[in-house]
Amino acid sequence: MKVQLLDLDAQYRPIMSDIRHEMDKVLSSHQYILGPAVKDFEKQMQEYLQVKHAIGCANGTDALVLALKALEIKEGDEVITTPFSFFATASCIYRVGAKPIFVDINEKTFNINPDLIEKSITKNTKAIIVVHLFGQAAEMDKIMAIAKKHNLYVIEDNAQGIGCKYDGQYAGGIGDIGTLSFFPSKNLGCMGDGGMCLTQSDDLGAKLRQLRTHGENPKYFHKWVGLNSRLDTLQAAVLSVKLRHLQTWSEARRANAAKYYELLKEVKDIKLPYIHPKAESIYNQFTIVTEKRDELMKELQSKEIGCAIYYPLPLHLQECFAYLGYKEGDCPNSERLAKQVLSIPIYSELPEEQIRFVADTIINFYNK
Repeated sequence: MKVQLLDLDAQYRPIMSDIRHEMDKVLSSHQYILGPAVKDFEKQMQEYLQVKHAIGCANGTDALVLALKALEIKEGDEVITTPFSFFATASCIYRVGAKPIFVDINEKTFNINPDLIEKSITKNTKAIIVVHLFGQAAEMDKIMAIAKKHNLYVIEDNAQGIGCKYDGQYAGGIGDIGTLSFFPSKNLGCMGDGGMCLTQSDDLGAKLRQLRTHGENPKYFHKWVGLNSRLDTLQAAVLSVKLRHLQTWSEARRANAAKYYELLKEVKDIKLPYIHPKAESIYNQFTIVTEKRDELMKELQSKEIGCAIYYPLPLHLQECFAYLGYKEGDCPNSERLAKQVLSIPIYSELPEEQIRFVADTIINFYNK
């Protein structure tokens, strides 16, 4: 039985006619750059995530760069973040001339460990970028308290966590600026690249809208040097259709996760995802931990079961960041888990038969 890690066709087929209808409206209007569909989608996102401002941009990486620019993070500044994340979390800091400072993760949640943040704060620290990894929010109460104490900005990299909550509040709207990615594999994905910045601040909302169009306001007059980073109108039309189904998809992912928890609870050689008591995950990934990761991965692949490693090398050990002087052992949890994590299928349309096949394959592997 073949089981895909993600089946986008299964998501697309039921809503195909609605998507094509909305795309045809854009094509008929010829309003391709920041057209009505973008404004409509931004308004829908503001309502869904309970934020005052949602500003569409070209991709999730640009969203992070725009956030840093809006907060005027620059050369000589330091930004604390996690080493256990996708590359863009740290590369955006480099792109504005600032210095990434890596703080190890909580081994249970995979998110940055707030108890380790303060010892990395210096006179040059200006912000913290937290990542809500795999769809679970970081411990925002502790992080916001630290930021307030030391007068730091907080950016939430919520590329994997749209709709997740911490202590009842939607992630992305807790810090100064939240960012989203609409990469096709995300829980809310478009048919190409897309991103968004979120904020509760009127001033930052206005600034972000200017920064995404070269920093101009009015046209041809520039207060800042911004980016050419606008959410494509066709992609906004696609996302508006998909947003109508996001809550249902999130509930289906949680239901699939519950099945895995039940089926795999007796397997002593793996650790199932831990969800913090204050967090409500949307399970962008279902990531297990095992010392026999590579062997298990080969077994799953031999049975045509999709699986993936997120992420095989922590950011502080990437060659491009060697100039920062980090070495093996500096972030032990991140380094160990990079060798032990494996993500298995969890997408909302995943049939129960396939979930059971994945679980049975894992159980049989450890019972050999």
